[in-house]
Amino acid sequence: MASVEWKIRGEYMKNCNCIATCPCDTVGFPYPEKGCHGMRGMHIVEGHFRNIRLDGLNWAVIFTWPGALHEGNGTIEPIVDVRASEEQRSALLTILSGQAGNKWFEILASVVTTVHEPRFLPIQWEFNYAKRRARMAIPGVLETESVPLLVPADGSEQHVIVRMPDGMEYKEFEVAQTKVLTGSGAIKLHYTGRHSGLANVEHTQNGIVAS
Repeated sequence: MASVEWKIRGEYMKNCNCIATCPCDTVGFPYPEKGCHGMRGMHIVEGHFRNIRLDGLNWAVIFTWPGALHEGNGTIEPIVDVRASEEQRSALLTILSGQAGNKWFEILASVVTTVHEPRFLPIQWEFNYAKRRARMAIPGVLETESVPLLVPADGSEQHVIVRMPDGMEYKEFEVAQTKVLTGSGAIKLHYTGRHSGLANVEHTQNGIVAS
């Protein structure tokens, strides 16, 4: 399956329970909690799986790990855009499960032990990379909103960019904070004022494409 040619390019959000900039991306361990809990999601601007077009679709994965990701035993709940056809649903779930190549998706799959039944639901998506603002809402399952970090001294908006030249998930992201991060489906979450990373990414069967 890894030889299948595919691409998903678009807007990407990862919101979690860590402090801003997410130490999982740097030292490899979450903070302030021991475990890693949150979501990642994407609006596909342009994409395909073989000859199946994926343009305009959204997806999300809600996740929880009892410790750091590399320690394993993760649980995920995948959500795919209700507008997706049966072919598109199968294509996206194949990509997300790491069965179609790409080291990042393969690694994630290797540290997950429980996968809740995929759900196909309406996914609301708003994204403004330059202003560090985004929102994803899935009725009855997830609500999360990203807003800029603030400078404590004067309340002005903080602007922080993290670059990861060797990153597998993204090469660069704008750091924001969660105004809300609530999971009410199979995985329960409730955080405010925690990490949000916003990025523009392009993934293929061979890995992430440098922008």
